[in-house]
Amino acid sequence: MRRYLGLRSFSQQLAQHFLTVLPTPPRIPHPLFDHHSHHLFFLPTIAMSVRLANAPRALLRSVVRPPAPLGARFTSTLPRPYRFHISASWLGKPPSHKGKAKNVPFPPDSSIGSWRDHTLSRQHPSLSRDPGEDFFYIQDMRNQSGVSFGVADGVGGWSDSGVDPSLFSQALMYHAHRYAKNGWPGEPETDPIQSYEEKEAVEGWELNPQECMKLAHDAVLREKFVLAGSSTACIINLNASNGVLRAANLGDSGFLILRSSSVFYRQRAQTHYFNCPKQLAKVPSIVKKASGAILDKPADADLYETKLRDGDIIIAFTDGLSDNVFNNEITSICSLIARAGGPEDDQVQTIADRIVEYSRACMANNQRVSPFEKAAARDNKFWPGGKMDDVTVVVALVREVL
Repeated sequence: MRRYLGLRSFSQQLAQHFLTVLPTPPRIPHPLFDHHSHHLFFLPTIAMSVRLANAPRALLRSVVRPPAPLGARFTSTLPRPYRFHISASWLGKPPSHKGKAKNVPFPPDSSIGSWRDHTLSRQHPSLSRDPGEDFFYIQDMRNQSGVSFGVADGVGGWSDSGVDPSLFSQALMYHAHRYAKNGWPGEPETDPIQSYEEKEAVEGWELNPQECMKLAHDAVLREKFVLAGSSTACIINLNASNGVLRAANLGDSGFLILRSSSVFYRQRAQTHYFNCPKQLAKVPSIVKKASGAILDKPADADLYETKLRDGDIIIAFTDGLSDNVFNNEITSICSLIARAGGPEDDQVQTIADRIVEYSRACMANNQRVSPFEKAAARDNKFWPGGKMDDVTVVVALVREVL
């Protein structure tokens, strides 16, 4: 992680003030051929519904900016070439399928409890206000340089020990959003017309998804309200300046990228054995000494990076989707909604809702072969139809606007 701190000296400010000259206007590269240039910037903004609204634009100045006071912070006035429309949907298990543990949520006036309630309430009305043992986050990164989002699935086996699995997943996503808010998806951005000292004054650091996962997990280990638990984790960063997606995935949650009505990439699931995913955990010391404790680390996560294109759809999901719905079915849902047209924000919300609705329908159908049934058969186990579970999806649509 690179940290940029520094102040310009008074003498340097004074010299620049009296020696200001008219420079040649900065070169503006073609957005399709020079994405890595530091001259390209775009300022996406996430609205209260966790959708990115139209970004403000500013005209380039043809003169040098006058010197700023000591300690001033600058942001780019140039638009960024990528915009992301993002929304989420979720649905918890029916009460008859919930675990034995008594649900004792984070208090509403606690930092995690208030964030949890705000996250659920600011979404488009979903099928359920209760995400069950799943949770998610969507967060604008520093200076609106990109977006970070993720999903986590609390491991239900903890309920047999009287532990509420939802606490771990909620705490993990809360701390991931907290760190993502202050990080950059790539190299910290500076304005081309800034002086060296002004560039050094830019705060923040580059935060990749695996680092975000580790910081969030460490924070959960310090949470006094979370006594024990574990969850899968999938964290994705989208860079609005160069369109690069970076992801870290641990366990059987995951994501896929749809491009031109087909699956361009799908993250493979990580498991120790059938129906036992890799997972981040907080385990009491007395349990650690016993055999069978699973203690995976963020360093075990699979990493992925790619350059996105206009029209790409990214879907992050928990295993309530992947255990019940096949790739071609997800592709068909997205294609039908995209063909109907409409505002991008409405499209991503409709995609998320329809995928969750279809997942629930598949869970309750014992006459239909499911991905979970096929996985069980490969392990010489018999499981007819779908698997009832919580399901959470976050959908992002990519637009190139420059």
